[in-house]
Amino acid sequence: MNKVVIVTGASRGIGRNIAYNLALNGYSVIANYNNSEQEAIKLKEELNNQGIEIDIFKANVSKRSDVQRLVNFVIEKYRKIDVLINNAGIAQSKLFTDITDEDFEQMLKNNLYSAFYASQEVARYMIREHNGSIINISSMYGKIGASCEVHYSISKAGIDGMTKALAKELGPSNIRVNSIAPGAIDTDMNRFLTDEDWKQIVEETPLMKKGYPIDITRCVKWLIEDEFTTGQVISVDGGMVM
Repeated sequence: MNKVVIVTGASRGIGRNIAYNLALNGYSVIANYNNSEQEAIKLKEELNNQGIEIDIFKANVSKRSDVQRLVNFVIEKYRKIDVLINNAGIAQSKLFTDITDEDFEQMLKNNLYSAFYASQEVARYMIREHNGSIINISSMYGKIGASCEVHYSISKAGIDGMTKALAKELGPSNIRVNSIAPGAIDTDMNRFLTDEDWKQIVEETPLMKKGYPIDITRCVKWLIEDEFTTGQVISVDGGMVM
């Protein structure tokens, strides 16, 4: 049987690119979405037109009960989970003194709690099978922080801390846990950036170019196939963070 992969937040941006390309490469993909139903349906239809099946599943992964529904669906259908890709998340630019309790809570729930819940629920099955890979999509700001994105930076730093701790705990069960820290990637989440913003970002990037979702997908594919890398926070950012 093909490897079974759950991708959270898979209807747009990086998550969509990951789900699409893994499906093209023969993986059995479950693409999770919450609000972007039409985008998820388009993803499924686009792959179906190429003769490729993919599951789409609506779940708010910031809620444990929804995560449990998602995991139960996958186990009932496939009897296993080989890979979990924690990609779901939100971003917000706001002065630190203007961040409300609700802003902070929503950021942690969507970015950090979701990864915690999904990893915990999936790990129960991976431990039983003595095999698995958990890949967290973090951010370079989890490493260096971002002005006017304090709560976002906190959530991503938390993901990186969880990655390292979980890698140590699950390693004896042959479960690898890694984090990918993207730099400036051209996605919907960064649509607020102007041409001038991108020009400045490119000038500050050693490779002198911006990133695209496929750059993250290539790293994901490698981490799925690799068998001796765990506990790492891998920068895919054109050299922005060294």
